[in-house]
Amino acid sequence: MKQEKTQIGRRLTAAREARKMSLSDLSKETGLDVKFLKQMEGSNGTPTIGDLQKITRVLGIRLGTLLDGEEDLGAAVSSVKEALNTPVMRSRNSERGYIHFYSLAESKRNRQMETYLVEIEPSKGKKTFSSHEGEEFLFVLEGSIKVIYGKETHTLEAGGSIYYDSIVPHFVGSASATKEAKVLGIIYVPA
Repeated sequence: MKQEKTQIGRRLTAAREARKMSLSDLSKETGLDVKFLKQMEGSNGTPTIGDLQKITRVLGIRLGTLLDGEEDLGAAVSSVKEALNTPVMRSRNSERGYIHFYSLAESKRNRQMETYLVEIEPSKGKKTFSSHEGEEFLFVLEGSIKVIYGKETHTLEAGGSIYYDSIVPHFVGSASATKEAKVLGIIYVPA
């Protein structure tokens, strides 16, 4: 049975086709594998923020364009219960526990920040660092997280927060080997 495309997949396909680009063209411009891009446009791709940034730069669109909902509201109102029904992305690194992102402002168009409820599974094995343009703010709601930011290591418990420039290589994972953490994440990516 064929799986339904994700919202990001549908929007990515539409933006790519509007620019008359093939998956191969997009792959050459972004450095991302054609197979991965095809999975992303379908239902199996799990892009990182860095992946999405590469794609939006090449397509000449904002990051939020891939995440925007259909409604054009002045204010975006959502609930965690609603957000948990539709994860917008998750990390694709199989060497650590998955990180699931749930949009908290999907219906807000032309937004300058991305807001997420983030569920971080316990880390498994090698730590893979991320680096991309912009800034991130993380506020721990439940559990605890370990953030390696450049040469600094921070362990944050519920109620703790960290704000950093995301161009610096960083790793975010659950500080527990057995318990997941929940985090409010706000990401600003300059246009």
